[in-house]
Amino acid sequence: MNEIVAHLEQGTLEVTGRLVDASNATLYANCSLAEKSMPVIYKPVAGERPLWDFPDGNLAQREYAAYLISELGEFHIVPPTVLRDGPFGVGMVQQWINLDESIDLAEFYRADNSELRKMALFDAVVNNTDRKIGHLLPVSGDKVFGCDHGVTFHEEDKLRTVLWQWADQKFSTSEVDRLIALEKIVDDSAEQILTLITENELLALKARINRLLAEGTFPTPSEDWPAVPWPPF
Repeated sequence: MNEIVAHLEQGTLEVTGRLVDASNATLYANCSLAEKSMPVIYKPVAGERPLWDFPDGNLAQREYAAYLISELGEFHIVPPTVLRDGPFGVGMVQQWINLDESIDLAEFYRADNSELRKMALFDAVVNNTDRKIGHLLPVSGDKVFGCDHGVTFHEEDKLRTVLWQWADQKFSTSEVDRLIALEKIVDDSAEQILTLITENELLALKARINRLLAEGTFPTPSEDWPAVPWPPF
């Protein structure tokens, strides 16, 4: 993992395409270092569209914050991600993940799968407002990454996801242990996290982890806002 991150940080970016369905500038690029090339996604801050409920020019930082929490909490949900300069300015650069094309996402997202369950817990922690079916990246049935974490960490509860199959189910012992460990790690890493999100959002992150531990169950859909992002794919 460290080798991949170093490659992302130090490699030369050459943009070769664009994902045209994305709402923000999402560029496909090659990251070359020492005669090795790695396909990546590059999202420059300059290509972000303003959102009414998130600060302008901050989605790339939230993508990196999601990667940071994913690694600190040992979820390993978010592909290796860095913040760096590129051909169109500072942005998020993330390793491209090749999917297992034999997996039907329209069926898979509803499965009682341990990797998806882990993702559901991660999304509850980071307050993901946009977990769509198309944001699932299954490498196999036993390993699933997730992408597009720019709209996370809002201080208001805004969880919107297609992964509701564990709603109100009790956490396992290992899930409780993961949250307990993450609670301390977030405290220890507060200075770094505050370079990416606001102080109120950090306080809300801590409060969500504390609430999850106190309730001991997966969240249930809210009656105050749409529980599933639209479109769901």
